[in-house]
Amino acid sequence: MILTISTVTFLPPMAKAQEQVSSEFLGVVQLDPITINGQDDPLNFSSVHEGEDIEKGRLRNFEDVLRATPGIGVNSSGGTNLSTIYIRGVGSMYPMSLDDSAATFTLDGSPLSARHISLGTLDAERIEVLKGPQGTKSSAAALAGTVNVITVKPSRVQEGYLRSEIGQEGQYLLEGAVGGPLSETLSGRVALRYSGSEHWVENRQTGGPVSDPKEFAFRGSLLWEGQQGTSALLTYEHQKIEALPNLIMLKPYDRYGKLDLPPGLYDQVEKSIDRTSLQITHDLGGSRITSLTSYLTGDNTEVAAYDRILYEALYGTPGEFWNIDEAREKVFNQDIRWASSEGAPFDWVIGASFEHFDGSYDTPRNTYGTSSATFRDFESERYALYGNVTIPLGGEVDLSAGLRQNWTESSYDGAYHGGSSIVYESRSRSEDFLTGQLGLSWDVSPATTLHAKIARGHVPGGYNIYATQPADSDPYHGATNDTVEVGFATAFADGALELNGALFASQVDNNHLLSYDSVTYVVSTLNADTRSRGLELQGTWHASPAFSISAGVSYVDAEITSNVFGIGDGDVNSGNKVPDVAPWTAHLSTNYRRTVQSFLGLANPILDARLDYSFVGSRPADPQNHFDLDPYHKLDMRLGLTQGQTEYYVAVENLLDEQIELYGYYAPDSGASYGGIARGRAVTVGLTHRF
Repeated sequence: MILTISTVTFLPPMAKAQEQVSSEFLGVVQLDPITINGQDDPLNFSSVHEGEDIEKGRLRNFEDVLRATPGIGVNSSGGTNLSTIYIRGVGSMYPMSLDDSAATFTLDGSPLSARHISLGTLDAERIEVLKGPQGTKSSAAALAGTVNVITVKPSRVQEGYLRSEIGQEGQYLLEGAVGGPLSETLSGRVALRYSGSEHWVENRQTGGPVSDPKEFAFRGSLLWEGQQGTSALLTYEHQKIEALPNLIMLKPYDRYGKLDLPPGLYDQVEKSIDRTSLQITHDLGGSRITSLTSYLTGDNTEVAAYDRILYEALYGTPGEFWNIDEAREKVFNQDIRWASSEGAPFDWVIGASFEHFDGSYDTPRNTYGTSSATFRDFESERYALYGNVTIPLGGEVDLSAGLRQNWTESSYDGAYHGGSSIVYESRSRSEDFLTGQLGLSWDVSPATTLHAKIARGHVPGGYNIYATQPADSDPYHGATNDTVEVGFATAFADGALELNGALFASQVDNNHLLSYDSVTYVVSTLNADTRSRGLELQGTWHASPAFSISAGVSYVDAEITSNVFGIGDGDVNSGNKVPDVAPWTAHLSTNYRRTVQSFLGLANPILDARLDYSFVGSRPADPQNHFDLDPYHKLDMRLGLTQGQTEYYVAVENLLDEQIELYGYYAPDSGASYGGIARGRAVTVGLTHRF
C-alpha cells in the first residue's frame, strides 16, 4: 500500500484468551481490536476510526468523521462546496482555492481537496487523521495534517453485506458490498450506496423542506496478484450528491431553521466526482516499489443565497440575492515510492510525485441574470521529491529524519463581465520550498514509547476563486508551519488500557486569510501569521471482554499574531483567536456487546449497545472575533440485536436535540449575523445482513 500507516493494533491478553473460550460459556462476544497510534510510528500522532466505528458511529461522510475527532475544527455551511479544516488550530481561514492543501485528504492514496468533505465513507476499512506537518513518507504533503481514507480491498474470501434503513424526516439508505475471488489470480469487490432524506430546514414559502438531498456512490475494484510479489489494483469510483444546500440563515435561528426562498432553488445543487486509480506493487526482497496513478474529475453546481429574511436584515429593504457557482476540476497524480520491507535493519522510503490540476470556478448568473458573470480558470503543476529514514541508535532509541522538496507552477485566467464590457486578465507564479522532520523515539519499556520531533510543513500560495475584478485576484503567498511535539504511547494492565498523548506548538507564517465584504460582496485573499499550542490525550480501556471505552480530549490555544487592516467587514487584530477552533474538544465512545436471553422470536441474540458523545466548546465565528459560536454536546445512541448473520438496530442521532451551529458570520454595517445549523434529533431503524 502506498500510504505509511502510523498505527498499531493492541489486542489485550483478556481478549486473546476470549478467542479460546466459547461465547456460550462466557455469555459474551469478542470485540474487534481497537487501533490507536502507538509504537509502530510514534512520530505520527494520529486518530484512527476503524470500519466498525465508522458504521456504528454513523459517520456517513468525511465531515462526520472530522467532527468526531478531538483537536479538529470544521467550518462548513452544511452543503457540498464550502469548508475549512483546522488540525490543532492550523488551517486556511475560509476556502481560498480549489486545491488549497493546508489539510490534505487522500482516498486510497489519490489526493482530494478539503472541499470534498461532504463525500461519503462508503465501504471504508478505516480513516486515519494524521496530525501535524506531513510529506516525507508519502506523496501527501500538508501544512496542518492529512486525512487518509482507506477502503476495503478485494480479497480471496467471498463475503459481503447488505444494509437498509428508514427514519425520521424521510431518511432512507440502501447499501451493500460484495467481493471475492474471480480466478486464481484475480479478485474483485463492488460497493454501492443510495440514500436520501428531507432537509431539516423549512422553506417558509411552501411549509415543506427546502430540498430533498440524495446521494449515490459506487466503487468497483479488481486486484491481480501475480508471481514473484507483483500485484495491481484497479479502482473506479463515482459519487454524486444532489440538492444539499449551503445554509445562509439569519441568527438567531428558529428551532430547526427557516429560509424564505423560491421553491426548487436548491434542486440544481449537484456535486459529483469520478476517480480512476491504478496501484502497482513489486517486491524486491528487502524492499517494495509502489506506483500509484490516479485521475479524478469533479463537478459542482452550488447556490449561495441570501433569502428574504436575511436580505431585509442586511439591507433594510425586502429582496433576495443568489449566485449560481460552478466548480470543475481535473486532477492527474503520479507517485512512485520505494520503501524498505518489514524486518529490514532500518526503515527507509524515497519517492517522487507529480500532480497536474486543471480547474475552474465560474459564476455564470445570479439574481440579476448574466450581466455580471465571472469566469475563472486555474492550472497548476506540482513536483516533489521526498524521503525518510529511521535509524536505530542503540538503547532502544531511534532517530527519524526526512526531507521533501516541492516545486509548483500555477496560472490564472479570468473574464469579468460588467454590463456590455468584459475585462480579461492572466497571471502566473512559481514557488519552491523545502520541508522536513527530525525526531527521536525511545522505547522505555516493551509497552511504553516516548517521542519528540520538530517538523516543517508548507502549502503553496494561489489565487482567489471568488475574484470579480483584477484587483481581487492578487495572489496570496504560501504558508509555512513550524511545529514542535513531544508525546508518549503506553499500555497498562497487560494491554487492557492503552493511552497516548502529545504536547505541541506551531507557528504559521503567512497563513491564508479570506476577506469578505457583506455589502459589496467583494472577496479578496490576504495573509496573516498565526500560532497554536496545546495538548491531546486519547486511549481505550477494555474493562471486560464485553465492555470497552474509547475517549479523546484536546486543548488548543490558537491565536492570530499579526494585524490585517482594510478588510471589508472589519480589521483583524493581533491577539484575536483563530476562528472555528474551540479550546476544548472531546469524544467518548462506549461499547457493550453480550448474548442475551431469547425474546421477540430471536434465539439467544447478541445485544450490541453503543453511545457516542462529542463536545465542542465555544469558538470565534470569524477572524475579527465579532461573536462566538455556542458550545454543544452531541449524544448518539445505537442498539442492535444480532441473530446469525443479521443485525436489527435502532439509532438515535443528536439524542439531546442540540442546536449545533456549523459556522457563523457578522455583517457590521447592519449588525446582523448569520450562519447554519445541523440536523436535530433523528431516529432511524435498520438491518444489516452479512454473508
